[in-house]
Amino acid sequence: MLGFSLVDWAAVIFFLLAWFGYYVAVEMTHAGRRSLNRTMDRYRYEWMEQLVVRENRIVDTTIMASLMNGTAFFASTSLIAVGGALTLLRSADSVLPIFSDLPFGEPPTRLMWEIKVIGLTIIFVYAFFKFAWAYRLFNYMAIIVGAVPVLKQDNKEKALVVARQAAAMNAVAGKHFNRGQRAFFFSLAYLGWFLSVYVFVVGTAAVLFVMWRRQFASEARAAALGAD
Repeated sequence: MLGFSLVDWAAVIFFLLAWFGYYVAVEMTHAGRRSLNRTMDRYRYEWMEQLVVRENRIVDTTIMASLMNGTAFFASTSLIAVGGALTLLRSADSVLPIFSDLPFGEPPTRLMWEIKVIGLTIIFVYAFFKFAWAYRLFNYMAIIVGAVPVLKQDNKEKALVVARQAAAMNAVAGKHFNRGQRAFFFSLAYLGWFLSVYVFVVGTAAVLFVMWRRQFASEARAAALGAD
């Protein structure tokens, strides 16, 4: 169907299951609570609790600016990637002869090439929407932080409530940012499909392993947990 073999379709299904399965494991299971992302979410709440007792919040605004600048960088990078993918779509006539000479399997037809490029474009568009929404949420968090009153004896409960709202917004923004980065990582595996379906499968498995290790068995996670 559409020129793709059963192996190609099996590889695509494996790719989608790997992406969705990783999402479920990290964000929706009990085991995901021990991931690096969820560990950092706890620090987001601790950060906001410390913010309440600080009258001078220059450090906090600097951190928020850093978060927004990093997110804006990835959002703009996603747009560049979309433009590059669309360029590939228009350059099929000049690119296909190059791939037909590569010793990685059967050369793709024009239809197969266009379908692959459209799939890659969809991944980058998804990443852009995630990064753009994360940027917006970090802006919302900054507004809520501006509404956090300085902790006093008569407003302690209100200050902590608003601070926790800011932390929750921070955590949601971080979740969408992580989903955008996840799309970037899986796009690297998807690029392997342009060479060979077997490179696609191996790349997907490699990306899945690397992301799992970073979330559950990395030095960064050990440092966040305070482990030796």
